[in-house]
Amino acid sequence: MAQRLPSLNSKQVIRALERAGFYQRRQTGSHLILRKEGLERPTPVPIHSGDIPRKLVLQIIKEAGLTVEEFLELL
Repeated sequence: MAQRLPSLNSKQVIRALERAGFYQRRQTGSHLILRKEGLERPTPVPIHSGDIPRKLVLQIIKEAGLTVEEFLELL
């Protein structure tokens, strides 16, 4: 059974993606752009106070080429 995704803020999402091999490419406005060798598209992460909505975290995970289980292990 899949685990439920917890509420996460932008720092937690960025830290998990960095553990997965992503690096900070640039920041455009309120979004940090992360890159990873082997992926064509960058992965933007919003930098706002408070938690990122779960649907948006799921979209970020999908764009990063990870499964929810892999992402949760990186937290």
